[in-house]
Amino acid sequence: MKDKAYVVGVGMVPFQKPGKSESYDVMATAATRSALADAGLAYDKVEQAYVGYVYGDSTCGQRALYHVGMTGIPVLNVNNNCSTGSSALFLARQAVESGAVECALALGFEQMQPGAIGAMFTDRVSPFAAFDEETDDLVGNPDIPLALRYFGGAGKAHMEEFGTPLETFAKIRAKSSRHAAKNPVALFRQEVTADDVMAAQVVWPGVMTKLMACPPTCGAAAAIVCSKAFADKHGLDSSVRIAAQAMTTDGPETFNAHDMREVVGFSMAKRAADQVYEAAGIGPKDVDVVELHDCFAHNELITYEALGLCGRGEAAKFVDDGDNTYGGKYVTNPSGGLLSKGHPLGATGLAQCTELVQQLRGQADARQVDGARLALQHNLGLGGACVTTLYEKV
Repeated sequence: MKDKAYVVGVGMVPFQKPGKSESYDVMATAATRSALADAGLAYDKVEQAYVGYVYGDSTCGQRALYHVGMTGIPVLNVNNNCSTGSSALFLARQAVESGAVECALALGFEQMQPGAIGAMFTDRVSPFAAFDEETDDLVGNPDIPLALRYFGGAGKAHMEEFGTPLETFAKIRAKSSRHAAKNPVALFRQEVTADDVMAAQVVWPGVMTKLMACPPTCGAAAAIVCSKAFADKHGLDSSVRIAAQAMTTDGPETFNAHDMREVVGFSMAKRAADQVYEAAGIGPKDVDVVELHDCFAHNELITYEALGLCGRGEAAKFVDDGDNTYGGKYVTNPSGGLLSKGHPLGATGLAQCTELVQQLRGQADARQVDGARLALQHNLGLGGACVTTLYEKV
């Protein structure tokens, strides 16, 4: 049996709107130093670094880490769209569990521009070409930005099959705002009601208002991962370990099912979650707290079902019953999630990690989930990749 990897240090910077943040390298340096300080570890003990970002030239990771120290270690730059941060964590965990290293750093950051995200290289075929073609066929509306059509289309498919009301998505966004109000590093900390969300600017009639989408965000987050022997040798806090982790990519159903929920990774996420549950020997009911990829309220809703937090077609009732928040079956996105905390693409997965490690340590202050022992993370990027991670309080 392989030794597990332990998360001994986490750190992040407060998320900001585009144009309001420091440069990517400054944010990344601060997040790395925060994680090292949290661990009580010097940078020269780190043997490898995996650095994730989407919008930046090659070797931005080196630029960021050279401010922390020029120790000559391998630095690998990672780009996996919105799952980039968790992809970096996946590689760091894998390096430790394989015995290749005893201690690795996973770092993610993003310095984004205002407005809807889009392709940076328009002189070549897009990796989204097949996704865009399927989306055009299924939902049309070419005047609406693609990201909204992807996830709004998935929500619309759920509405059409199960009668899910638009208000359900508004309730999810309102819940995220209540959670974010207690998170000092969240971008949006103002509480909104479901009525406020419904009254916001309509971006797709009958399907989405502006407040149901996450904002472009700048930020950075980091995690230090090591073996138990390394943690013991250096006197580090080894109270949180990665019990199981899985990464999946698209299967044939993404395009063959002709369902927008599959286009945005429903089955990809389900496979990742199922692999994690099987590897850890648990079921969804054993999980206490969840950070999931709510880039849109619509994706949070379909992810409840993909992760097995509720049955197929039961997500609206799950929301209405309050089973997605404090006092219910699961606390989902206690950080405020992408909808309220913000979504700097490369940093998101490691910000989720930071929140869940703090929850399991009992350090989440007003957001604390009482008695949290098992924490589930879901981070998804179109194109596509999904990383699901189960953290365990030891």
